[in-house]
Amino acid sequence: MHYIETSYMTTHLDRLLFSQGGQCFFCRKPLPKAVASVEHIVASANGGTSDDDNCVACCKALNHLLGSKSIKEKLQIVLNQRGNFQCPGNVCAPAATAPSTITQKAAPKPAPTLGNGASAPIDLVLADLKKRGASRPRKVSTLASTIKALLKQQQRTNTDAEVTGLIAELQNRGKATITDTKVTYKLG
Repeated sequence: MHYIETSYMTTHLDRLLFSQGGQCFFCRKPLPKAVASVEHIVASANGGTSDDDNCVACCKALNHLLGSKSIKEKLQIVLNQRGNFQCPGNVCAPAATAPSTITQKAAPKPAPTLGNGASAPIDLVLADLKKRGASRPRKVSTLASTIKALLKQQQRTNTDAEVTGLIAELQNRGKATITDTKVTYKLG
């Protein structure tokens, strides 16, 4: 009997997802490969390696938020979640629940408000981007700055995590597409 040696290649991301049980390292929710990326604990820009010991799998939105921040800055972001870490834009899949015996069609959600009749931040961002027309931000960093300025102008507090979450929500709704550092829009 002859045995053929087969080499099985796995990607870095595949290995990390496998070792993390298919979950995001930070929020521990199921992480679909389509929204997963490799986060370097010590950023490559700061001398970090691509060894599995320095890398974890998390959602692309969180990876973008953490970027080349120092370990201290990354740790502060995690600690600010006070033990209930939520990935920006909630792009990680919700934990599986027991199957329901009754299937119901979900009612459409009304536009979120903040209780005082004011629009939710995502609605403000969408309205501002539509108003800008051809002068919309074309880079992710410029979009983030634009959102921060808009929220500040509306006298709303904001964090990097909230801004990244709003950018992720634009993507989830199909209103923005991000390729590398460039942004394109489909605002209709």
